[in-house]
Order: sequence, then C-alpha cells, then structure tokens
Amino acid sequence: MKEGFDSLFWPPTLRILPMILVMGIIFFLSQQPGDSLDLPNIPDLDKVLHALVYGVLAATTLFAILPEKRVSKPGRVSLAVILFCILYGISDELHQAFVPGRMPDFLDLVADTVGSVISVGGWRMIRQL
Repeated sequence: MKEGFDSLFWPPTLRILPMILVMGIIFFLSQQPGDSLDLPNIPDLDKVLHALVYGVLAATTLFAILPEKRVSKPGRVSLAVILFCILYGISDELHQAFVPGRMPDFLDLVADTVGSVISVGGWRMIRQL
C-alpha cells in the first residue's frame, strides 16, 4: 500500500461506520413527532439521554480518527470531536424545528455538549494511565 493520505485512512469505511450509525439513530429519533415519544415521567430524563447519546457519538467519532492522529495530536483531536458533536447537535435542534410536535431546545444542545465533553475527557484520562 502506498504511503500518504490513502494509508492514513485505510480502511476508511470501517472506522467511520459506527459514527455514521449513531448519527443516523440521532436523526431517526429527531424525526419522530413529539406525540409519538413515550418517555417515562422522570425529570430531565431527556437531557440525560441527550448527554448519553452524544457521549456515544463522541466516542465513535474518536474511533473514526486514526490512532496515529489521536496519539500525535490529542488536544486538536479532542477539540475537533467536541466541535463536531456541537455542530451536529445544532443541526439536530434545527431539524426538530420542522418536525410536528418538536421544537429546538438550547438546553438539549447543552446536554449534547456535556455528553461529548465527558466522553472526550474520559478518553483523555484513560490515555494518561
């Protein structure tokens, strides 16, 4: 295999598939009309679920990045993953504006950010062990 760009991302589809799957699940759930969501009546459960799902998105995004890049530039990788999750969270909230019974919620975006920061922070802590 030749050196350069191609060798850095081989096999590209395999590393990125989990991230795409999580993004698809988030999109599917955001597409559901508000009256079809049957969550238990637990205060702030939706925020906890947002943080959990975006933590998984951050973890799968980290996995999509080549190990060499994660090792050589952990700060940049961390920032890029968190920013990616925030941007996807913004697009998710905008998407919900067009779904019946749903509306954008800034606190959902905060929960998305918290989940991604916790996931990336956990990765950084594990790296240091």
